[in-house]
Order: sequence, then structure tokens, then C-alpha cells
Amino acid sequence: MAADTQGMPDNRESGAAGWSALCRIGGIVTWILLAYSLATMVQLIVLGGPPASAIEAFALLQKNKTVGLLRLDLPTMFAMPLYYFLFLGLYAALRRADAALALLASSLAFAGVTLVLATPTALSLLTLSEKHAAATTEAARVQLEAAGEAILASDLWHGTGAVVGGILLQAGGVVICAVMLRCRVFGKAIAYLGIVTYGLDLAHIALRFLLPFAGFVLMALAGPLYLVWFFLVARRLSQIAAEGAAS
Repeated sequence: MAADTQGMPDNRESGAAGWSALCRIGGIVTWILLAYSLATMVQLIVLGGPPASAIEAFALLQKNKTVGLLRLDLPTMFAMPLYYFLFLGLYAALRRADAALALLASSLAFAGVTLVLATPTALSLLTLSEKHAAATTEAARVQLEAAGEAILASDLWHGTGAVVGGILLQAGGVVICAVMLRCRVFGKAIAYLGIVTYGLDLAHIALRFLLPFAGFVLMALAGPLYLVWFFLVARRLSQIAAEGAAS
């Protein structure tokens, strides 16, 4: 009995260290997401958005592979898995405020990210682009262009899986920020800012097919807010990890 009792504090300390480690990892990946979001905004201004057709995508990739992959949002597919660790860190920090809602938010985000990652990427178009450049007949080029159009129609911005995934991820963001309102871990300013930011992005996804211009405006509003929210959350998660507050 004495040996068991003596072992209990070590177990508690180990558990607390584990939660703090999740907060620390969440803080680190949020800094990375902040840098990625800022770089994406600069890229859109300097290089432009995604190509409108497979022929345009092939031309971009054949002229400058790096620029083509950037405009086809390949970095996004590498950034999306970071949300797994962000929501794990947020759950670690908020589990005592409302474990059920924090778990629901994380589950929604996890499902959303997984759906987005399952969509075709720029790498598929890169392969088709190389075959298109090497094609020797018009019929072969036409077939490859049709395949490219099919990929574009089911990609990160158009595919059903990606759209549903985006909705789930943004809904998870709204819910996790609602949990922040139930405690003092993050503060109401971060919570309300997150609700507005994820809410605008959620509305953008819902409206962009019905009212494209309205969807564009909502995304333009949400973009800068993400930068502020990521900064505040990254700083707070890092502080929580340093203080051991998650335990």
C-alpha cells in the first residue's frame, strides 16, 4: 500500500507533464500556421490564385513548377495536418472547462481535416502535366486535359469532401472558442475573436457557391482575423505549457 501511495504523485506529475507537452506542441504548430497564413496572403497578392482550367494549370507547371504548385495550393495540404495538433493542444488546455464540448470540437476538426486531406492535390496535376508535355498526339492531350478538369472539379476548393471537411473544421473552431468562454484560460477576447473568425469562414464556405462575391468578401474579412487569432492562441498555449497551467 505504501509503495502504491508513493507512486501516485509520480503518475499525476507524468500526466500533468503530458498535458503541458500537448499545449507546447499546440503552441508551436499555431506559430507555424500563423506563418503559413501570412505567406499564403502574400502569395495570393504576388502570384495570384488557383488556375481556372486544366490547360492553365498544365501551362503553369510546365513553365515554372514551383509557382504552379504554389498556386495550386500544395502548401495547404502540408499545413492542414497541423490542425490535429492545434486542437489537441486546445483540448489539453480546455478539458477541465468542458471536456465534452472540447472533445466534440476536436472530433469535428479531426474529421474535417481528414476529409480535406483525402481530396486530390496539385501532385496529381503535376503528373498529368508531365504526361501532357510529353504527349505526341492531340487525342492524348485532350484526354489528359479532361482528366485534369476532373481533378480540378474535386480539389481543395471544389470537391464535396473538401467542402464538407471545411464546414466541419470551421464548426469545430466555433465550438472550441465557445468552450473558451466558459473559463478564464484564454480570455473572452480570444474566444469572441475566434467565434467571429471561424464563423465568417464557415459562412464563406456556405455562400461561395450561391453568392460568390459575398463569399469572397467574407473570406477577405476572415483572413486578417486568423492572423490575430493564431498569434494570440500560440502565445497563450506557450504560456500555459510554461506555467504547467493545463494540469
